[in-house]
Amino acid sequence: MIIVMETWYLKSEFEGQALELMQQMDDLLGPDAHEHPGWTGHASFYQSAEKPNEVIMVYPWKSRELHEDLVVQEEPKLVEFVQKYCEKPRVIQYFNELPVEVEHDHDHHHHNDEKK
Repeated sequence: MIIVMETWYLKSEFEGQALELMQQMDDLLGPDAHEHPGWTGHASFYQSAEKPNEVIMVYPWKSRELHEDLVVQEEPKLVEFVQKYCEKPRVIQYFNELPVEVEHDHDHHHHNDEKK
């Protein structure tokens, strides 16, 4: 499994409508994505605090190859949306999860509490 991160660059006049526009985009692409063999879970959306016209969409997918197959299917459906609402096309990045252990034994003192 991989993690896909899409960055969407809305035109500045639409940054206040990010929620509505991302919902519109998801309504446009979501049904086919959910039927795709690479689908493994729903996306989360985050609007940048520093650059409110940038929205990041993060979701799991089975493989990069399967996602690239989906992107080929999606691009024609996005032409009008991107032209109307975006500064430029989305940027897609792929990530592999690192198995960092984040569950810590809370019975031990924190490093700052230890005497030297």
